[in-house]
Amino acid sequence: MKHYNFDEVISRKGTNSLKYDMLKERFGRDDLISLWVADMDFQSPEVILDAIRERCDHGVLGYTFPGEGYYQSIIDWLKKRHDFCLEKSAIGFLPGVVSGLAFCVNCFTSPEDKIIVQPPIYPPFMSIPKHTNRMLVDNPLILQDGQYRMNFSQLEEIAKDPACKMLLLCNPHNPGGRSWSKEELAMLSEICISNNVFVVSDEIHGDLVLEGHKHVPFASVSEGARNNSITLMAPSKTFNIAGMGSCFYFAQNKEIHLTFSSFLQRNELVNGHIFAYLTSEAAFTYGEDWLDQLLVYIKNNISFVDTYLKENIPEITAIIPEASFLVWLDCRKLGLSQEKLVSLFVNDAHLALNDGISFSKEGEGFMRLNVGCAKSILEKAMQQLKEAVNKRKNES
Repeated sequence: MKHYNFDEVISRKGTNSLKYDMLKERFGRDDLISLWVADMDFQSPEVILDAIRERCDHGVLGYTFPGEGYYQSIIDWLKKRHDFCLEKSAIGFLPGVVSGLAFCVNCFTSPEDKIIVQPPIYPPFMSIPKHTNRMLVDNPLILQDGQYRMNFSQLEEIAKDPACKMLLLCNPHNPGGRSWSKEELAMLSEICISNNVFVVSDEIHGDLVLEGHKHVPFASVSEGARNNSITLMAPSKTFNIAGMGSCFYFAQNKEIHLTFSSFLQRNELVNGHIFAYLTSEAAFTYGEDWLDQLLVYIKNNISFVDTYLKENIPEITAIIPEASFLVWLDCRKLGLSQEKLVSLFVNDAHLALNDGISFSKEGEGFMRLNVGCAKSILEKAMQQLKEAVNKRKNES
């Protein structure tokens, strides 16, 4: 088995990288260690790059379509990694998960309908309903014993409103890192079915579940969940190919699948570009060894951050994720306003993280850290954060 070097530092500056080349515009300065956008700094698997090179060497990049190998790679991957059986007829292509969320909102709900989200939550979960004239209903998660829990009693109450038509589920959760259990998902499903609330499950981080945990596809928990949901997945986060614009959905309820596929066809949203299909197929067919090594490296990076904070900056607590390379930092013990907290990271520590408040008001006092980078980068970042916090304490 090939050994992959995740310690290699690869410069991304000057490549039109959102994560690096937009620092000045987003943070007001560009002398920052970039730890914000949710893509990793690791080179994508060689098997994917080889597939791109081979197609380019052919020399003709014309119109394309997803072949049988594309669908079979998804089916085989879900069975092997998640013990989940899926038929080809349930699968469809999407250009991205965020796009898919917007398509689902527009397809299955109407203006003035209410959509339930569970904050703190990935910002598009909130912005998409607002931008499409839907009403947002919060079912905030509960932070308990260092992990987030769903508030089922509140969900039962708000779901009774007949105007609530949809729940946007983040499974695993971003930014909290929870990989929801089968029992939790089953309970959520029962509440939604009882109240005619349709579930859209974003499972883009599902393949990044860390050792000791398991990703449970929402559609797998019961026949009811399978028939009252649509699921969005992608190889983009898993294999660091977000720029390829490749995602897929599956809906095992034939009526739901027909409704959604018809919506996509009417709006000319069904076709992907040539590299979207082939990179997905290469990733799911040949990328498993790379992913298994990546997950070990990510877990070690998370452990490093957790230990460093406990030993050097106890005012900041890492919410240990069960999935993904994103770490939610609880900074409330610093006693700073959100504006001053962001300034501490940006102007004092020279670090670019995601502002917790962008994940809803429940994110106040938090910051989101991307550990999908070489450990040496994290070591430097933690040292700079330590120095900034100590300086702030000495000045107060």
